[in-house]
Amino acid sequence: MKLDQAYSGNVFICSSEDYASSKAVIYGMPMDFTVSYRPGSRFGPARIRQASVGLEEYSPYLDKSILDATYFDAGDLLLPFGNAGRSLEVIGEYVRGLLADDKFPIGLGGEHLVTWPVIQAMYEKYPDLALIHIDAHADLREHYEGEPLSHSTPVRKAAELMGGKNIYQFGIRSGSKEEFLYGRENINFHPFDVAAPLKSALPKLGHRPVYVTIDIDVLDPSCAPGTGTAEAGGITSKELLEAVHLIAGSDVNVVGCDLVEVAPIYDPTEQTQIVAAKLIREMLLGFVK
Repeated sequence: MKLDQAYSGNVFICSSEDYASSKAVIYGMPMDFTVSYRPGSRFGPARIRQASVGLEEYSPYLDKSILDATYFDAGDLLLPFGNAGRSLEVIGEYVRGLLADDKFPIGLGGEHLVTWPVIQAMYEKYPDLALIHIDAHADLREHYEGEPLSHSTPVRKAAELMGGKNIYQFGIRSGSKEEFLYGRENINFHPFDVAAPLKSALPKLGHRPVYVTIDIDVLDPSCAPGTGTAEAGGITSKELLEAVHLIAGSDVNVVGCDLVEVAPIYDPTEQTQIVAAKLIREMLLGFVK
């Protein structure tokens, strides 16, 4: 697969046509094969791109414009439908190629399992990697009904790979009792809230390389109903934007990020993908140095 042409289709607003000169690469991971409730996040990347046309180029939060950024939208990866294992291999191979080219990867999901091969690739390049995980769900199961490849397992897999104390979780408000016990014992575990505990945690990370993964369902369903496993009691889009800006303004070295679990079929108002597009703009401008 060519790194500069995963798929021809609509692109994120103001995307460059030149892969070689771009610092960041946006790519879609249209997979929802293992979801435990409502499928449809495979359509998330395309709809986030479509919603991006309604954005202003300028971010008043960061006083930056995406017209001054250099990023390339490679489109969606071509994943073998129904084959989760091979799809994860394709994602991992693609991200390793981006890292070899010194690109900053910005992934659009897709279910949260797609983050697992990205973390593996990141950890290979950055052995002192830390993970910031913002989500409604702990994703700390070893398996879901006997299946280890599940959108409920990627952070547990990451903990076993890189060590749980290198993982910082925020906003978690759903999971099994075992997951919450595991999180409290093995992870830097901050349930329910995001911005306040994140502000306290960031200085502890110093200048470390950090990968940021955000599940849109950390938002309350009133803010983002278009997701596969909506959970009541979530944060507002204002708080999630604040979290992104806190990370952007900290000393950590963000080396990649993703935004997952947008399932547009469940949101006829399109507010979920509108929020997601704005978050991508802010991550692009705030994280890519």
